[in-house]
Amino acid sequence: MNKTVLITGSSRGIGFGIAKRLKSSGYDIILHGKSNSIELQNAQKELNAKALIFDVANTNECKNILDEFAKSNPALWGIVLNAGITNDNTFLALEESDWKSVIDTNLNSFYNVLNPLLMPIARKKEGRIVVISSVSGIIGNRGQSNYSASKAGLIGAAKSLAIELASRNITVNVVAPGLIQTELTQDKNLPIEEILKLIPAKRSGSVDEVSGLVNFLLSDEASYITKQVIGVNGGLC
Repeated sequence: MNKTVLITGSSRGIGFGIAKRLKSSGYDIILHGKSNSIELQNAQKELNAKALIFDVANTNECKNILDEFAKSNPALWGIVLNAGITNDNTFLALEESDWKSVIDTNLNSFYNVLNPLLMPIARKKEGRIVVISSVSGIIGNRGQSNYSASKAGLIGAAKSLAIELASRNITVNVVAPGLIQTELTQDKNLPIEEILKLIPAKRSGSVDEVSGLVNFLLSDEASYITKQVIGVNGGLC
């Protein structure tokens, strides 16, 4: 296939699941992590893949590393923007640092990562951008005003970029997962039973169900699909 895809935040969870699915479909993948963590090293070994290490919230770091990458490598086929964090609290108790860190990592990374990499893709006039948002960016969620704002912002940014790039045969779409079973959701000790009551499907989703959709959106079959927000949430919204 010889099509290369960068997946940010791909050392574990949904990002790693996406990388694994794309690898099995024949894509050349590039993993990413904020640091050279054990999880990232294990992901590299398992998938026999290269990795880039940079902080998506740091504009200068992204520019320096990704400019250098773009100079020495062919244009990417696809970019999956998956890296993100949460710092949950009710709005009245939210610290300024909690607001800024989530916005910087989840939303500002849209500019920090895409800006250095898009020009070669635009010149080639073909490619795929998939942005991982969240159901929280569509319907909101108690204790997540910062997270919901960042994920809603991604939707607006992606829709605008989709319009700008459509004539160059580059699609931009958003995947908005709901409750997905990962080690991260388990670590947060979420009230799963209470959440399931709100989901018409009465179950959580799997990483495979998210990665399968991303795999499709990167494919040739999805070449006429752009500017769309597709939920993977069991009917929650």
